[in-house]
Amino acid sequence: MSADKTTGFATRAIHYGYEPQDEQGALTPPVHLTSTFTFDSAEQGAAIFAGEEAGHFYSRISNPTVELLEKRMAALEGAEAALGFASGMGAITALMWSILRPGDELITDTTLYGCTYAFFHHGLAEFGIRVRHVDLSDPTNLEGAISDRTKVVYFETPANPTMDLVDIQAVATIAQKHGARVAVDNTYATPVNTRPIELGADFVVHSATKYLGGHGDLVAGVLVGSAEDMASIRLTGLKDYTGAVMSPFTAFLLMRGLKTLEVRMERQSKNAMAVARWLEAQPGVERVHYPGLESFPQHELAKRQMTGFSAIMAFDINGGVEAGQSLMNNLNLIRRAVSLGDTESLIQHPASMTHSVLSPEERAEHGIHDDLVRLSVGLETCADIVADLEQAFARLDQSMQAA
Repeated sequence: MSADKTTGFATRAIHYGYEPQDEQGALTPPVHLTSTFTFDSAEQGAAIFAGEEAGHFYSRISNPTVELLEKRMAALEGAEAALGFASGMGAITALMWSILRPGDELITDTTLYGCTYAFFHHGLAEFGIRVRHVDLSDPTNLEGAISDRTKVVYFETPANPTMDLVDIQAVATIAQKHGARVAVDNTYATPVNTRPIELGADFVVHSATKYLGGHGDLVAGVLVGSAEDMASIRLTGLKDYTGAVMSPFTAFLLMRGLKTLEVRMERQSKNAMAVARWLEAQPGVERVHYPGLESFPQHELAKRQMTGFSAIMAFDINGGVEAGQSLMNNLNLIRRAVSLGDTESLIQHPASMTHSVLSPEERAEHGIHDDLVRLSVGLETCADIVADLEQAFARLDQSMQAA
């Protein structure tokens, strides 16, 4: 095999788990577009169903193309195994339905993606699972909140959309001392910048729709963890509880995206740093939330825990919701869209878009202010991104002065 777990990140992303001569010399792994698989004999079929022999029997459980993607993701995250899902929410729901039971407690950070928040409170909580929010930016808060009922500690780092960080190693040490499992949403950082498993986390989830795919042409999710956990969740949370199965063609597109993940992250992060510094100098911006800035309150943690700062940021704009909407409407190059991690720069307003499922009181409690704007910096020429923001701010200033 041309790549193993000792080779570099980009080498694993391009080569891991695949040998062209095993597939008639095909350089690009084939897409296995089949729902079911045949057996050489009834005995072989029984052995594969019983898990006594490796093999595939139905693509809701496993598929060769998806399996290759899973092997690559595990290798990139420093984990034993991975599972592919139809969406990031599919990965999160399958994980939680598999390991939580009525009476258990889930502790989560104060800031969450809106759909994750909705699932926890309107899904899990309705089935007798206690959901508690704790400010995990200070790990000592977990020590005071965790109990024997706590089975999972879940958080995003950086958090969507505030960019707040959590010290993964410190939280994992406390949680595991109390017998709780730690799950980290690594969508923003990607394994290029942070590998939570290596810092003590038990599970990592991704909305693979974002940076891993990178081109805005797929919806997918990934879960990584131990081989034992992934085998169990494959046959429960994936197969039976959610059925949120990744299609083989989506796995093919994801593997294509992974090949350029490292170089995309390097370029987009460089662009983002320049944009963040430019925004920080603007009088119409109250604050820029970006871990790479020295002014970011957790900058030292970012330098210790991350090898790069990714390309997402948020900023508070003077003038509230109206100013933010006006600024976005004035943009020409940067697209108004709710996703992130694409080659295109994307901007959105969390309070009225991705986090609108939260009430105003809940958003305030979770640090999502009405004047917060989220920007995903893309691969365009950096000077063009800045120029688009510059003309949008100039037009905003003119309209505010006219008013």
